[in-house]
Amino acid sequence: MPLIDIHLMDGVFSPAQKQEMISKVTDAMVSIEGEAMRGVTWVRVIDVPSGQWGIGGKALTAGDIKKMQADT
Repeated sequence: MPLIDIHLMDGVFSPAQKQEMISKVTDAMVSIEGEAMRGVTWVRVIDVPSGQWGIGGKALTAGDIKKMQADT
């Protein structure tokens, strides 16, 4: 049984977006291994507190990520 962890910064994605991720990741596994995998594919969304996620030696906040999203 596959267990897939998705780590996200808390406060960036909505519950609806998280549900979409779970659904699409499950669909990806099913597309590779077949429909029998749907019932045994576990997807966990793990929220990391804002400020406890770093890139390039700098701690980022949810506000930093939202600014990046707005700039694209």
